[in-house]
Amino acid sequence: EDFVKETNASIETKGKEIVNKSEEKAKSEVALVEAKATQESVVVELEQLVNYNTELHQSCDFIVKNFDLRQQARDEEVEALNQAKAILSGAKY
Repeated sequence: EDFVKETNASIETKGKEIVNKSEEKAKSEVALVEAKATQESVVVELEQLVNYNTELHQSCDFIVKNFDLRQQARDEEVEALNQAKAILSGAKY
């Protein structure tokens, strides 16, 4: 009779443990799904940042590559404006 009581108590305890473990598993599965969704959004954002970085790098490369040419053109334009100003002021060339 004691054996039956102990067995029934053990069965009841094990049943509660199964329910608790099932709840923990369900919560863990929900957390896993949320973590995967978060990971996917982070990966997409990183890909967008990489693309933006590439675009900026190309733009900067273009500016640096053509800096001397643009600076020379600007200097020539300033010189031409100074000559035009001098001509309009009455200077003779």
